[in-house]
Amino acid sequence: MAVIQETGTSSAAVSRRLASKWPRPVWHPPWKTYRVISGHLGWVRCVAFDPSNEWFVTGSADRTIKLWDTASGQLKLTLTGHIEQVTGLAVSPRHPYMFSCSLDKEVKCWDLEHNKVIRNYHGHLSGVYCLALHPTLDLIMTGGRDSTCRVWDMRTKTQIFALSGHTNTVAAVLTQPTDPQVITGSHDTTIRLWDLRKGATMATLTYHKKSVRALTAHPTEHTFASGGADNIKKFKLPQGEFLHNMLQQQRAIINSMDVNEDGVMATGGDNGSLWFWDWKSGNSFQQQDSIVQPGSLDSEAGIYALSYDMSGSRLVTCEADKTIKLWKEDEQATPETHPINFKPPKDIRRF
Repeated sequence: MAVIQETGTSSAAVSRRLASKWPRPVWHPPWKTYRVISGHLGWVRCVAFDPSNEWFVTGSADRTIKLWDTASGQLKLTLTGHIEQVTGLAVSPRHPYMFSCSLDKEVKCWDLEHNKVIRNYHGHLSGVYCLALHPTLDLIMTGGRDSTCRVWDMRTKTQIFALSGHTNTVAAVLTQPTDPQVITGSHDTTIRLWDLRKGATMATLTYHKKSVRALTAHPTEHTFASGGADNIKKFKLPQGEFLHNMLQQQRAIINSMDVNEDGVMATGGDNGSLWFWDWKSGNSFQQQDSIVQPGSLDSEAGIYALSYDMSGSRLVTCEADKTIKLWKEDEQATPETHPINFKPPKDIRRF
C-alpha cells in the first residue's frame, strides 16, 4: 500500500465506494384504470369523498355538482346552484354538510339531508379556487384569485380572518388540527404556513420557482408535499424545513396531488400525465398518460383533480375530457414483472 503516505491521507484510487444512504424505494404495484364515468358536460374540476366512502362528489365547469356511487359508479344526484365553474368541494365528517366554491365568488354550504343550499359565505372579491375544512373546528378555509385565504365560521357565516400576504392567486389550501393549522400554496410561487390564532404568517417557503397549485399532507407523518411545474418538493412540519425534491421531474403543470397510507403519492398534470411516487424515497414507480375519451381532442388530456378514497385503495381522477376515471392497483403485478427502476441521487439538491 505505497499509495498511502505517512501523513495518512489515502489516494482516491483505493478509497472505498460508499453505498448510497438514500432509502431504497418500497415496491408498489402499478395502478390501472378500471372505470371511466362520463356524465358531466364540462371539465371536471374537483372531487371529494364522503367519510363513509359510499359516494363521492365531483364539481364541474358545467356548473353542476354530481354525486356518484363509489362501488357502482352510478349517478345518484345532480345539484345545481352555482353560476360558474365549481372549483372546490369538501364533505364534512362531523355534520351532514357539503361545501362548494366556485368562480362565481360564492362559497356554499349544502344540507345533504335536504339537498339544498342553506348558507352562503360572502366576501371573496373574485373567483374561489380551493376550499378545505378544519379537521376539528367548525371552520372553512377558502383561497382564491383575490390572493387571500379566507377563514369562515361555518355556523354564523362570518369571516374570521382574511389571511393576506400572498401576492397572487391562492391555488391550494391544506388544514391540520395542529399548528400550522393552515398551509396555502400560491401562484406567487410561495407556500405560507399560518398561525390561526393571530391570523398571521408563521413562515414563508420560497423554494419553488413556479406556481404552487397542489399541496398534500401525509396521513400519518407530520410532512407535506407541494407540486409546481418545476419540481415536487417535500417539507417537514411544523417549521416547514425542506426535506428533498422528488427524484424525477414530471415536466407538467401539476394541478393536483394526493398520498395514501401506503405511501403512494399520485400527481396529475395538465398534459394528462398521472405519475405515481414512493413517498419515502421520492422515486416515481409509474408514469402513466391518461387516455382521452373517444371524440375528444388530444389536447383535452388534462387532470384537474385527484383523490384517493377513504381506504386509499382507489384513486379518482377528474379530467379535461369531461370524464372521471377510477384507478386501482394491478393485483397480478409482482416485483418480478414490474421491477423498480431506481438510481439513488448522487448529490441531494437543497433547493
